[in-house]
Amino acid sequence: MLVHIVSRGETLFSIAERYGVDESILAFNNDISDPLRLPVGQPIAVAVPTVTHTVSLGETLSSIASCYGVSIETIYKNNLFLNGSDKINIGQLLYIVIERAPLGEFATGGYAYPFVGKQLLSRALPLMAALMPFTYGFKPDGSLIPPDDEEMIGLAKQYRSEPIMHLSTLDENDVFSVELAKMLFDSPLLQQSLLDSVIANMQSKGYTSLDVDFEFIGGENANKYAEFIRYCKSRLSPYGYGVMTALAPKTSDNQPGALYEGHDYALLGEAADAVLLMTYEWGYTYGPPMAVSPIKPVADVVDYALTRIPREKILLGISNYGYDFILPYVQGVSRATSVSTRRAFDLASNYGAEIFFDSVALAPYFDYTENGNVHRVWFEDVRSISARLNLMADRGLRGALWWNLNRENNQSLVAINSLIDIKSLDLYSNNQ
Repeated sequence: MLVHIVSRGETLFSIAERYGVDESILAFNNDISDPLRLPVGQPIAVAVPTVTHTVSLGETLSSIASCYGVSIETIYKNNLFLNGSDKINIGQLLYIVIERAPLGEFATGGYAYPFVGKQLLSRALPLMAALMPFTYGFKPDGSLIPPDDEEMIGLAKQYRSEPIMHLSTLDENDVFSVELAKMLFDSPLLQQSLLDSVIANMQSKGYTSLDVDFEFIGGENANKYAEFIRYCKSRLSPYGYGVMTALAPKTSDNQPGALYEGHDYALLGEAADAVLLMTYEWGYTYGPPMAVSPIKPVADVVDYALTRIPREKILLGISNYGYDFILPYVQGVSRATSVSTRRAFDLASNYGAEIFFDSVALAPYFDYTENGNVHRVWFEDVRSISARLNLMADRGLRGALWWNLNRENNQSLVAINSLIDIKSLDLYSNNQ
């Protein structure tokens, strides 16, 4: 994969011609809506094919894959425009083999809400070893509040992606319920009832592991939370199920705040088969304009985690979104809007904004003016995603999980395909 930075006057056609690649594939891979209006500074992820094929009458994706000795999954990864579908047309150009520079073999996975577009999810799943439908809640009697996850589980299995059950304390207002968490921690009977429900659900739906995500529980519940994760593992291990948990982005044992104090890295790292570092939200809805996942704070969290948790248990969180902030920032008043990479590129194109890349945060941003208001957009592109994948590889982590797959960012998928040899998350067997 090459990364080309758009200069003034360049078009997608001229860039495709320069690298000898297909223009339509280049446009799709880079979320480009208008190939004649590329923002100056936009990065273009260039997947360079070494073997291509033009579809002839009577051919199928299976027959083409067999002819070249590659898997259908490989063709899906190299041709995102297929959206994970085996439907092809006569005369269609396919990339069979592309130039890659893998950093190593790592697990990948992503979270998604049930309302994720089917095409969008099918496009991503060949590059995701695991899928976590978001989210299961539970009631005070231990019964589950399920998401509409049947189709998502079916798609995960279709693309050989491991479906993992996500359990949280989110209530009907999308707020983490501290009261519900405390009730659970203080009642062995409720824990037993909840795990009975979890096991029955995993067995009936084909989930392979459990991902527990309790947040803002406070320091007074840190030990109880670790005990609960140990209990989950003791109940699930006999069935061959693994257990992972999400961790707030800490850099020290004593970091203050209810979000951080409730997560004891050493205890949870010992109790679980794997952990997710939620390394995002430095830039957030109500905060000052900044990158969502600036590289140094992300690295600081990883380096602290490595002092408390074995590296083979650690999964890096990858933010797959950005924010559109209005300037100037007014604390308690300002509220940013979440944007996808595609939306960010469209905004830059529509307003003629130049995209810059912050060399400290390793993240892209741009400014534009609308109705007299100056906006600053921080978002993700192939460079910021690649920087964090390089960090993951440099620290020898287990892999990375994307939050979340509902937002369109084809550049991220191109980066995964170029930089990662994907292995299974396989929480249970890898920790025996």
